[in-house]
Amino acid sequence: MLAGTVIVACMVLVGPSAPSGAPFARALPADAVRDVVPNRVMTWNLCNPCEEGNVDRAAEIARYAPQVVGLQEACVRDVERIRDYLESIYGLVYHVEYGAVLRSWGRCGGVPWSPGGFGQAVLSAAPMTDAVNVEYPDGGSEDRGYMAVTTTVGGRSVRVFNTHLAQRRQEAIRADQVAVLAAAVARHDRAIVLGDFNAVPDAPELTPMWALAADADPQCRPSSTGTCKPTTDWQSKFDYVFLRSIVPVGHGVHPSRYSDHHLLHADLDPT
Repeated sequence: MLAGTVIVACMVLVGPSAPSGAPFARALPADAVRDVVPNRVMTWNLCNPCEEGNVDRAAEIARYAPQVVGLQEACVRDVERIRDYLESIYGLVYHVEYGAVLRSWGRCGGVPWSPGGFGQAVLSAAPMTDAVNVEYPDGGSEDRGYMAVTTTVGGRSVRVFNTHLAQRRQEAIRADQVAVLAAAVARHDRAIVLGDFNAVPDAPELTPMWALAADADPQCRPSSTGTCKPTTDWQSKFDYVFLRSIVPVGHGVHPSRYSDHHLLHADLDPT
């Protein structure tokens, strides 16, 4: 009986893995200690559903081992646990900066007088400096914002932004948010902009971003001739890795059973 109890407890801790042949990232073996890919960046919106196990989320990230990962709709406590699992199970050590835009007991737990922070987060294998957290003047139906850090990707210093724009059917609000974000990005010669923009590539509100940067997928453009892989379960591209003065050498879109957004990674030319 004791052995059976231990086995059940371990199954609860580790969580289910994807069936063989499924199009989802499978959990790595616990002894798969490895290094990050030094020129790889990733973006991932963790919800919905929002109550998934952080062991499974860590396994998804570890499968691709990015140098930098931007997370959206992230609770501080969840990111702390994900970061711990990445180190303790996979040997991947990350620094972290948070871009919380609200305190939410309903979303992130805690106690009523000290609810958990909710918003964005950036994990980086290299140290980060000059972190800023900006809340948009109008978040729409929920507070939204962007965060930015300076870190090293592929051996070179770069400004990294991570954002989450207003929900669908709030085009005018997203346009104002993009104006704020684009003004900040324009101040940097080299920049990476990660995030869930809640808008398809040819949406008018994204025009300022396309004027500053290109998508990591060279085939994806804001025109009818562009071919953009969907990054959501409802077959829309909402998630982007925008690159300013940086050349991509590869990218991937990876469905996940732990979110209705896919993991999106880009490999960058270190020169």
